[in-house]
Amino acid sequence: MKHDNLSLWFLADPTVPRYVGQLRLVDAGKGVSLHYGPEWLANGFPLSEDLPLVDMEHLPRWKGMAAGAVDDARPDRWGERVIQYLDKPARLSIMEYLFYAGDDRFGALGVSTSASAYVPRPRSPLPRLTQAQQLSEIVHKVSAREPVNALERQMLAAGGSFGGAKPKALIDIAGEQWVIKFFNNEPMDVPLIEHASMTLAKQAGITVAETRVVPLVGENALAVRRFDRAGARRIHCISAGMALRAQTVAGLEPDLGYPSLAQLLRRAGVAQDDANLHDMQELFRRMVFNILIDNTDDHEKNHALQVLEPTRQGKYRLAPAYDVLTTNSGQGYQEFVVGTDQRDSTLANAMSQCELFGYAPKQAAAQVVQVIKVVDGWHQHFAACGVSESDLQSLTERIDGEQLLDQRQTFDPADYAKPTRAPRRRSPFAG
Repeated sequence: MKHDNLSLWFLADPTVPRYVGQLRLVDAGKGVSLHYGPEWLANGFPLSEDLPLVDMEHLPRWKGMAAGAVDDARPDRWGERVIQYLDKPARLSIMEYLFYAGDDRFGALGVSTSASAYVPRPRSPLPRLTQAQQLSEIVHKVSAREPVNALERQMLAAGGSFGGAKPKALIDIAGEQWVIKFFNNEPMDVPLIEHASMTLAKQAGITVAETRVVPLVGENALAVRRFDRAGARRIHCISAGMALRAQTVAGLEPDLGYPSLAQLLRRAGVAQDDANLHDMQELFRRMVFNILIDNTDDHEKNHALQVLEPTRQGKYRLAPAYDVLTTNSGQGYQEFVVGTDQRDSTLANAMSQCELFGYAPKQAAAQVVQVIKVVDGWHQHFAACGVSESDLQSLTERIDGEQLLDQRQTFDPADYAKPTRAPRRRSPFAG
């Protein structure tokens, strides 16, 4: 079945779904538009800043995407792969991926074939933690393009089309939804290393999604508690990339980076009790931490915002950090812009625009020192988490390699201790 039109719903309270509007396949099947319905126009809110409450068809402003925040409701590469494997859609378009992603997608949006009732794609109950080993074996079969039986198919369909690039699924742990990420034939124990990295980040004053290691036969998996769920309620979330695109003037390239995201939080974050300032400054620590542990996979989809006050023009909060781990690449540049030297993985670059994060240079330097102290203890922390000696040796070549270790050892906060003053402007009438 091909889907040229679908209905979008808002599911903050899944027991009372709200119809948002009509989705339509556009741009020769390469994009999806949104037209708000009358009730949403009267009582709803803009799903993202590029989707104002106007009675018109909102076309996608970027090729190969759905309009605004709708794009975050579709799966990424692994989810698309599962959909292709299980459902074999007659056509591979964004609309098909939106539909087949099912009811447990990222955030609080849902897709239905009906505009009068929320009728998502049916699914089975999520697998439980006791079924993690079996789920891992099913995921490996999909990766190898091996056939699965009816029961395995049912388990994978329950939550296997969740977003992301690497193999993952949804799993039920004590009645709550967690994302479980599986080993993907990497040369190191990536799930365990991600757990160690995330818990180390917490020591650096970074709010992280809760993680737990799930031991399997011969390998580990990593379970990550969903931050877009609060009990039975769903939190409307958008990726940092979508939020930054939404504020970009049509026709211009978005500025995808930490400083721009900090300024977005300054403008549209929750101002009560200086929450937006807190988020801006935490984002600075995340940036410094990612640089120092060689986490260069910090792209626009690996940062997210929670929309906690949607009726007040967004009012974003920085979502807990996720997908934080040393990538062991040593490439020397981040995926997200850092500072005046663009994506260079240096502390000098991180400090270059620290004022945009709400820090004076002296304050920012003090934060860098604190993060350095935490990262200095990475080896002991990773070992305590159970990371093997061979993996520790490999990671040492990067985290304690010349490029990063030298930065930790030579960073001098005294270089930033003096207050900076703007140069005095000389009068054009001076003699």
